[in-house]
Amino acid sequence: MKNVAVILAGGVGSRLGADKPKQFLEIGSRMVIERSIDAFERHKGIDEVAIVMNPEYVGEMEEIVKRNEWKKVSKVLKGGAERYMSTLSAIESYKNAGEVNMIFHDAVRPLVSQAIIDRVIEALERHKAVGVAVKVTDTIWEVDGSTIKSVPNRNILRKAQTPQAFRLSVIKEAYRRGLQDPEMSSTDDCGMVMRYMPEEKIFIVEGEERNMKLTYKEDISYIEMLVNKQK
Repeated sequence: MKNVAVILAGGVGSRLGADKPKQFLEIGSRMVIERSIDAFERHKGIDEVAIVMNPEYVGEMEEIVKRNEWKKVSKVLKGGAERYMSTLSAIESYKNAGEVNMIFHDAVRPLVSQAIIDRVIEALERHKAVGVAVKVTDTIWEVDGSTIKSVPNRNILRKAQTPQAFRLSVIKEAYRRGLQDPEMSSTDDCGMVMRYMPEEKIFIVEGEERNMKLTYKEDISYIEMLVNKQK
């Protein structure tokens, strides 16, 4: 089964407060998005890479692809205002490709390891939907306004990461059903499958704390520290 990595980079990084999307920020002489693509470019189990971009930056991304001479990057696609629109762009682009594995990864998780990608690809041999998550170590409160409503058992909680991977037929059908729902809302692709294809169980593989998402300014220095430790 062909493994297609889809790098989702359609965001504008408003929470970071930078003058450009956070995937273009440099950490240790490499852009965040370059580090994310590098991880899938060099993995032996990835056959192809597609990048879904904010439409305003497609041209810039195409120049970055040329400069890096990545061999596996085959497409730079236009994303949408919402995250799910970027996933839909990739699904539409591969709708005539037959059955393939679609491995969706946030461009702003630049420290995804080869081991995580290994685990995702291995799980795809037995499952049609795969998520990556880490255990919750903090106590979590469910709140009602400014008061605690309940304290969930953290042993049954996980923090979701990416990649999130699916057979193309599964994620395509989940979105087909979801788009018929006038109240559809989506923060991630596993959530779409869980809500609209509950018959398809999502297998979870272990993530890593270092596979963090760049969201706020203070995350930059922490990711830089992790990069330096890796050298």
